[in-house]
Amino acid sequence: MLSLYYYPGNASLFPHMLLRELGAAFELRLVDRTRDAQKSPEYLKLNPHGRIPVLVDGDLVLYETAAIALYLVDRHPEAGLAPPVGTPERAQFYKWMVHLTNTPQAEYHAWFYPHEHVLDPAAAATVQAAAGQRLNGMFDRIAGALGDGPFLLGRTFSAADLFLLMLLRWGRGMPRPPRTLPALGAFAERVLARPAVQATFAAEGLAAPLV
Repeated sequence: MLSLYYYPGNASLFPHMLLRELGAAFELRLVDRTRDAQKSPEYLKLNPHGRIPVLVDGDLVLYETAAIALYLVDRHPEAGLAPPVGTPERAQFYKWMVHLTNTPQAEYHAWFYPHEHVLDPAAAATVQAAAGQRLNGMFDRIAGALGDGPFLLGRTFSAADLFLLMLLRWGRGMPRPPRTLPALGAFAERVLARPAVQATFAAEGLAAPLV
């Protein structure tokens, strides 16, 4: 059985939603960040970077959120959560997966942990403000590309939409939450309405506001 090492609302939220959308058999293993369990010797054997999530599938130990998602959609092609390999649609899917992990997901690190990006603690607030401005621009462009959607790949729902939902949720406490952009707000409501997504939020104990 697959095992997902997770913490509620963390980057593990995306593969957790994906596993439920796939209908895969899996178990959740809590990594308690309130006790720095992600830095424990046991967890560092799974992910030496001390970050969540990790997926274990038999002898395979896999970390990096996007890598886990790509592995899962390939492992369950029958679910149709990624277009067929070798098609133009699959290329667009790769584009969104790489963009979301390389651009807004990476930028959030400076927003949430600005102190890790400076030598002078007094500069942390400026680092965070600059990251917030960059994130606003990123979500403006995603909203423009999404248009009426309804999804990132047009009419076809894919794993990339779950990834975007997680990133929208992370911005709920920003001065301008991404969901306040009409295209992204409507998108979030569509994805949040999916039963597998609702089941994930319930299992992780995530209460409103969800995004």
